Amino acid sequence: MPYHSTPLDLAFHALSDPTRRAVVSRLAEGEMRVSVLAEPFDMALPSFAQHLKVLEDCGLIASEKRGRSRWCRLERARFEEAANWMEAERRRWAERLDRLEAYLDKAEGNFDGKAV
Repeated sequence: MPYHSTPLDLAFHALSDPTRRAVVSRLAEGEMRVSVLAEPFDMALPSFAQHLKVLEDCGLIASEKRGRSRWCRLERARFEEAANWMEAERRRWAERLDRLEAYLDKAEGNFDGKAV
């Protein structure tokens, strides 16, 4: 995936898949064994493990071996990075729309039947 160059790019790519988003939603309830996490998904465990690898490679989840089981948990830092980026973009667009609204209000107030 050479076009995904930053950790944030990789995180958004990982979240573009509905299965991986569902995994993240399940992990929001707390850490879970991979076998339990995989139960509701209609796929073989090796296929499911590939989804976990994508999520782990981009830093959205972490896993660790405990005895004979592998456990997964969410990694808060990458989600905070994505949320901060989205909030900055939301503010930027809100400011642009506020300026547009002010411009249109001013133009409407100046309208006297002539072109503005």
